Amino acid sequence: MPFAHDTEAALTAAAAFVNTDRASGDLLSDPPALARFLDEQRFSGARDGTLEELDAVRALRPRLRAAWEAAQEPTDVDAVVTVVNELFTEAQALPQVVRHDDWDWHLHLTTPDAPLVDRIGTEAAMGLADLIRSGDLDRLKLCEADDCHDVLADLSRNRSRRFCDATCANRMHAAAYRQRQADRTS
Repeated sequence: MPFAHDTEAALTAAAAFVNTDRASGDLLSDPPALARFLDEQRFSGARDGTLEELDAVRALRPRLRAAWEAAQEPTDVDAVVTVVNELFTEAQALPQVVRHDDWDWHLHLTTPDAPLVDRIGTEAAMGLADLIRSGDLDRLKLCEADDCHDVLADLSRNRSRRFCDATCANRMHAAAYRQRQADRTS
C-alpha cells in the first residue's frame, strides 16, 4: 500500500529521531545538534533552542522506541495505540491541512508555534496512526544487524528491508559472504 508523502516523511523522521539515542553517545547532545537534526529532517515551525526544549525532546525518544518495540509483537497493537493517543492528547492535536516551503498539501497536527516536543510527537503519532489504520504495523522494525539497536520504518513495496541503513546492510552481507566462503573451504 502506498502511503501519503507526509506519512512516509513522518515515519522516516521518527525512526531517525529514535536512532539519535546511541550507546556510543547522544547525537542530540546540545541545542545546536538538535537544530542540525531538525534541519536535516526539514522540520518546520518554531524552535526555542533551549536546554529545556532539548530535554523535553530527548524524553520523547524512549516513548517512540517503545512503540517500535511493541510493534514487533503482532498482538501488541494496543500498546502502540496507547502511545499514539497519549501523544495526540498531550499536544491537544488539532489537525490542519497546510502547504509551506516546497511541500504540497499535507497535515500538521499542531500549530507552527506549538512546543517542539509536541510537534515531533504528533508527527510521529500521525505516521504510526496511519500504519495502525492500514494494518501495517509490521513495517516498524528493529535493525537485524547483530550489534545495532536502531529502528527503521520499512516503506519498501515488498516489506523486505532488514537493516537500518546501508552500513549495517553491507556489513552483515559481507559477514554472511565470508561465512559462506569459510563453509565451502571446510
